[in-house]
Amino acid sequence: MIILGIDPGSVTTGYAFLDTEEKIPKVLEYGVLHAPESLPLEDRLLHIVRELEQLLDIYQPQELSMEGVFFYKNPKSALVLGHIRGAVLVACRRRGMNYSEYPPTVVKQSVTGKGSASKELVASMVFTRLGIERGSLPLDASDALAIALTHANPAPLATALVGAAGLTRKKINGLSRKKKATAKQWKDLIEKMGGTIQ
Repeated sequence: MIILGIDPGSVTTGYAFLDTEEKIPKVLEYGVLHAPESLPLEDRLLHIVRELEQLLDIYQPQELSMEGVFFYKNPKSALVLGHIRGAVLVACRRRGMNYSEYPPTVVKQSVTGKGSASKELVASMVFTRLGIERGSLPLDASDALAIALTHANPAPLATALVGAAGLTRKKINGLSRKKKATAKQWKDLIEKMGGTIQ
């Protein structure tokens, strides 16, 4: 299975493609889609989606994982981000991709074990876990890798959710066993954390 991780932004959108056939996910490509800030929003959306669609045609991922919505002090910023997320989601759904989203704290906990970790720590852990050299790309790219890695590894995600969800270790272990875990159980767990799975 190939997973696309997206860290949406109105000027710079991070992306990462992971192949999860092996035990350790293989990084196919990661980087940023950059739209000139001087362009009006609708043209930035078009620019980002066009670049993304070219990558989708190359890698043909089955899953889209994206950072979930969190609260902004500036309502206009939240609205702009909503436009970007919607454009990305439409482009991916047109190709039949499944969609999942994860709150930022869940991604940080899953990757580093700490929900308040800095972006720099997240980047360092992602590069270490995936065995790739640190790049000079913006943190949006490493955030996209972290989002894709969170989606690829439900066991670390479950562990990260223990304290935040108020669940016992026994219950989490029950969810982690293939014979007992169901899609509904995972969906309920993610929704309890503030994310959504469609």
